[in-house]
Parts: sequence; C-alpha cells; structure tokens
Amino acid sequence: MINFKHLHYFWVVAKQGGIMRASENLHITPQTISGQIRLLEEQLGQSLFEKVGRNLEITETGRMVLSYADDIFSLGYELEETVKNTSKDRAQLLRVGVADVVPKSIAYRLLEPALTLNDPIRFVCKENNLDTLLGELALHKLDIVIADGPIPQRLGVKGYNHALGECGISFLAAPKLADTLSPDFPSNLSGAPFLMPSELSSLQPQLLHWFERQHILPKVVGEFDDSALMKAFGQAGVGVFIVPSAIASEVATQYKVNILGETHKIREQFFAITAERRVTNPAVIAINETARDWLD
Repeated sequence: MINFKHLHYFWVVAKQGGIMRASENLHITPQTISGQIRLLEEQLGQSLFEKVGRNLEITETGRMVLSYADDIFSLGYELEETVKNTSKDRAQLLRVGVADVVPKSIAYRLLEPALTLNDPIRFVCKENNLDTLLGELALHKLDIVIADGPIPQRLGVKGYNHALGECGISFLAAPKLADTLSPDFPSNLSGAPFLMPSELSSLQPQLLHWFERQHILPKVVGEFDDSALMKAFGQAGVGVFIVPSAIASEVATQYKVNILGETHKIREQFFAITAERRVTNPAVIAINETARDWLD
C-alpha cells in the first residue's frame, strides 16, 4: 500500500511548484522531502518529477498521481470538516447531487421531507451533469443523486436506482406567444417556436417520438441542459416549453405563463441514486416514501 505521508509530500511539492516552497510550508528540510518522494517513486516504479534546468517539472505519471492525490486529500479535509461540524451542531449531513436537467422546484419538493425529521439535517447540494455527479457518488462525496433517469449503462458506475415516481408533461408559453396559437392542442404546436430539452435529458427522445406520432413539426429554436434557463427563455416568449405536470400550475403562476395542454404519453421519471443497495439514511428514506405519494 502507498505510504500516504510520502504521497502528501509529493502533493505539496506539486501544488507549491517546488521543493523549497514545500519545505517552508511543511517546516521540513528539503533533503527530507526529496528522500520521501524518492521512496514513493521507487514504490511506484515511475518518476514523478524530472529536472529541467534548475526547475522540477512534473511527469505524465506525476500528473496522474496528482489527480488521485487531489481526490484523496480533499476528501480527507472534507471528512475533517464534517466531523467538526457534526460535533458542533449534531446536524446530520446530507450531501445531495441534483442533475441539472431536473427542475429546481421538483428537486426541492423531493428533498423537502428530509427537513421535517426530528433530527436536524444540514444539506450540501451540488448541481451538475449526471456523469459528474455519479463519479462523485462513486467516490462517496455524495450520499444521493436526484436524476431524471436510472444510471446509464454506458458509464459502468456501481450504484442503485430507487424509483421515486413519474408524471406526465405540460406545455407552457408566455401569454403573447400563446395568443398567436390556436386553442387546438396539440396540433397548435406544429410550426410553433419550441424550446427543447437537450440530449442529456431522457425527455428529448420521448418528445421527438411523440411529435412524430402526432404528425407535429414544431420549430425548435433552442436546446437546454438547464431547466431553469429554459423557463427563463420561455417566460420571455422565445418559445413553448415543457415542465412536469406535477408542477405545471406552480410554474404557470410563478412565471406568469399559460398552460397550453398536457400529455400523459410522455412520462418524466425521477430517481434517487445511492451507492448502497439498502437505504438506511433516515433522510433518504423520507425522500423515497414521500415522493411515491406525491408523484403518480
């Protein structure tokens, strides 16, 4: 097993840009640091630095080792901070990843039950694309990921999908745009400017298939990863946009837009993804149970 003290010396040297700066930072002699790094190189069988003039430059192997060291030591610092914070307020830490294609109001409604538990919860919420979030889940940097689909098979990430529920979708538009469309839904979508969820969303293929079956050809004027950004464009009247029917009335009121219609032929699903098969975290259990009652 790698000696983590040796790895830490290497990490500090790489971050500080040289042995002398690392020596000042660690309060250890340069000779000691050089010797420890040499032992690490011998153990790995590869050089981590090479001499270029008077300077040290990191090798390709060194860059790879550095990326692992970044994860290891950042996780260590996170552990230290978590233990400190837990000892201060006794609030249970729940680290949540929310895929950026999941509407923010849906994410809040799904996570809200955790706030009602007797034991206090402190959220650490991160939003990103699903691939990145699942990578952090695999490294135990997250406890749960909220997504609009199960783990993609192409990723080969180990994790467990917990279906939270599903609902149909509703089509909305700013009042000025809605007034230009006929009241005949869904035929009024043909030729209408439309804001499409990006290919990262599980909805795009369903929408395209539904349009084809309905003989509807909207004018796609934009594709969006971020559902909040898509709503902002929709509010401005750029195009018709979609939201889960479970929050359609809420979105219509908040953004002052009109609901044109809905379909249950397209289903938006929501999943809680965890690293463990059996969920034991009370907050995650509350999220799972409440979502099933709320969603179809």
